[in-house]
Amino acid sequence: MTRRANLPGADELFRTTTSALTSVPDTPQAPTPLVPPAIATPKAPSVKKGVRSITRRRVTTFDRSPSGRERHEEKITVYLSPDELFDLDQARLLLRGDLGLAADRGRIVRESIGVIIADLEAKGDQSILARRLRGL
Repeated sequence: MTRRANLPGADELFRTTTSALTSVPDTPQAPTPLVPPAIATPKAPSVKKGVRSITRRRVTTFDRSPSGRERHEEKITVYLSPDELFDLDQARLLLRGDLGLAADRGRIVRESIGVIIADLEAKGDQSILARRLRGL
């Protein structure tokens, strides 16, 4: 047995993680302008007040299902108290021991977010998330 580490090659380290185009279209396309039309034509300044500068993407029921076990490109960092982390691990162990469902902490968090967002969109001001954030 050698003591040398088995490391990935350069092609694996620098591979693209986005889906690549698999075919080139046969029909020629018109060249795209250097400046998008929205920028080329000046617009009147908007009088809307608010923080959001882009339209909100509406999640449909089809898109709402949690992603499960797959590679995720986006990442956030969440800091938990020791009690919250203990509760998360207890939930994982309860799912595994009593219900026979093997799920890691990330999957539990993703599923929980899906449930909370669905409740928020269905009930709005009366959702459990809105009530808890208000402190009720």
